[in-house]
Amino acid sequence: MAGCGWLGTAIARALAARGDRVTAVRRDGGRAALLAAEGVRPLALDLASPSALDHLPRDLDGLVACQAAASRDLAAYRRAYLDANGTLISAAARAGAPLVYTGSTGVFGRSDGREVFEGTATEPDSPEAGILAAAEALVLGEGRMGRLVRLSGLYGPGRTSIIERVRSGALALGPGDGAFMNFCHLEDAVAAVLAALDRGRPGAIYHASDAQPARRREVIEFIAGRLRMAPPRTAAGAATVGEPGGRRVRGEATRAELGLALRYPSFREGLAVHLPAAR
Repeated sequence: MAGCGWLGTAIARALAARGDRVTAVRRDGGRAALLAAEGVRPLALDLASPSALDHLPRDLDGLVACQAAASRDLAAYRRAYLDANGTLISAAARAGAPLVYTGSTGVFGRSDGREVFEGTATEPDSPEAGILAAAEALVLGEGRMGRLVRLSGLYGPGRTSIIERVRSGALALGPGDGAFMNFCHLEDAVAAVLAALDRGRPGAIYHASDAQPARRREVIEFIAGRLRMAPPRTAAGAATVGEPGGRRVRGEATRAELGLALRYPSFREGLAVHLPAAR
């Protein structure tokens, strides 16, 4: 398990709970030691270092790549998503084990509300997104054991800041509120990653995203309604927030192939447990 932040720790915990022997890799030695409480073996290691491969276990049945860049600096992105993945690819090849890389639907760039599927060509629109697209190509390269799970906007226990953004007015009705947003609850993301690890195809691309992309105004109005407040509005003349039209991420093919059923088909079911009950 490479990278044990919020998502990675949840995946590591799920693997350990089903009886798998899990090694969790983190750059930070102190934080890595804390993972022992999750039933996993911590390993403090910078996967981007030239000698990292020598320190990884050889008897691996599978690898999951959830590492994140230490900053928005492009050099940090290259280390996390290109150099570190290069180490993991070598470890997977050495062990003959599958590698699941958790990527981002951000590689599709800005759009006009179009649907994007697992096979849709990526259109990265920033240097950072370009590195993420290059990481996908690296993991899915010819002859590799890699498979890719692209994640939509993750949320769940410990990550529900969208509620506070609506409450504070930081996310409000106004210019751009017709753009689409895409979500994936933590539990559904973990299920998708484990399914890709257990029964995914080498070279396959999967989407972990819920079944109902929603316009930003729908999200704001739903949250505001449950908070029993009027939906916040941007000030007149405020700049457009976010993407012009967004994109609609589709994952039906992923769920059909991997035999997945969403526990939270939309943001409504997932956020409901963190909001007051409907009147």
